[in-house]
Amino acid sequence: MKVQQLKKKAKRRLETSYSPTLGIQSYGEDNLYPQNLRNIVAASSIGSECVDRYADFIEGNGFVSLDFAEMVVNRYGDTADSLHADVCRDYALFGGFALHVSYNVFGKVAGVAHIPFENVRLCEPNESGVIRQVAVHPDWSGEATRAGRKIFVNKENTEYFSLFDPRESVVKHEIEAAGGLRAYGGQVLYYSNRGKRYPIGKADRVVTEMSTDEGLSNVRYRNARCNFMPSALVVLKKGSSQSDDDGTEFTQQLSTLQGDEQTGKLLVVEVSDAEEEPVVKPLSSQNYDKEFSVTDNATCERIYAAFSQEVWNSIRIGKVGFGGEIIKDAFDYYNTLVERDRRVIEREFAKVFNHWWTGEQFTFDVAPILYKQWT
Repeated sequence: MKVQQLKKKAKRRLETSYSPTLGIQSYGEDNLYPQNLRNIVAASSIGSECVDRYADFIEGNGFVSLDFAEMVVNRYGDTADSLHADVCRDYALFGGFALHVSYNVFGKVAGVAHIPFENVRLCEPNESGVIRQVAVHPDWSGEATRAGRKIFVNKENTEYFSLFDPRESVVKHEIEAAGGLRAYGGQVLYYSNRGKRYPIGKADRVVTEMSTDEGLSNVRYRNARCNFMPSALVVLKKGSSQSDDDGTEFTQQLSTLQGDEQTGKLLVVEVSDAEEEPVVKPLSSQNYDKEFSVTDNATCERIYAAFSQEVWNSIRIGKVGFGGEIIKDAFDYYNTLVERDRRVIEREFAKVFNHWWTGEQFTFDVAPILYKQWT
C-alpha cells in the first residue's frame, strides 16, 4: 500500500511552533518535550537501564589523555572529564547537548561549562533562515523558585547567547557590542543529531513502551501490595465467638486483609442461618502477573531493541548464558555500535578546546569501556 493511501497517517514526533514574546522555537507542543521525555524514561526501570548503559558506553573510560581529562575548565572547578560525563548523559537521552563557552579579552576560550540540555531553546531564524542565538531558562515549566519566588518564563528571566563561533574577529565584535568583557555573556555550543533542529533521541522511539512498562510495574505493585490474599474464609453462626490464643476476638475487617503483609490470614464472616460448627472455605486470589506476561516481554524487547541492546536482553533472560566470554563479546559488540557517537562528542570538544587560551594542543580520544575478567 502506498503512503498516500494510508487512512491513518503517523503524526510528526516533534511539533514545533514559535513564541513571539520569547523569540524562541517551542520544543514540542507545550515547549516541555525534553522535560516530559526525561520523566517518562525515569518512570521506566527498563528505559532508565538502557539509557544509562548507552551513556556509560559513550563515555567509556574517559579521555585517554589524563592531562586533558584532569584539566579544570571553568571557575566552578569542573574538569574536562566531568564535563564529558555530563555531555554523554544528555546525548544518550536527548540526542544533543549544550556547552557554555566564555572568552578572555584576547578572544580565546577561557572557560567551558555544561548547560542542562532541557534548559536550552533555539531562537527564531533570521530573514536568511539562519539561527544565530539560543535562549536559556532554568525551568521552562515555570515551577522552579529562587529565594521563595517562582522563576516565571519571561524575557527578564531568560538569557540569550550567540551560537558558538570561535573566530577572534567575531568574539571581539560581540565583546565590544556587549559593552566590554564584564558584560559579555559568552556563546553556547549547541549540538543536535538533527543539525539546526531540535534533536530526537533513541528513547523517543519507544516512549509508548516505556509508559507501558511503568503501567506494568504499577500492576505488579498493586498485585503484591493491594490484592486480597487471605488463605481461607471461616463462616460462623451469628453470635458465635472465636478467639485466638490471647483471648481476643478473631474478627477482622475486610480492608485489613489487603496487601502482601496480610497474606495467609483468615477472614471470618458471621451468618445468621449457618450451622453451629464453623465452615472453613479455602480462597484463591486473582494473580494478574500471568495475564500481562506477554505484554511485559514484548515491551521489554522493544525497549532494548530501540537502543540496539538485544544482546543484553538475551543475557538478562538467560537465552545465551552468563559466561565471561559472552559478556566480553557483548561489550565489544556494543562498543562498536557507539563508536560513532563517541566520535561526535570528540569532534565537538575539539571545536572548543582547540581555541583554549593557553594555546596547548590536546588529544580528545576517548577510551572504550572494557570488560574485566577476574581470575
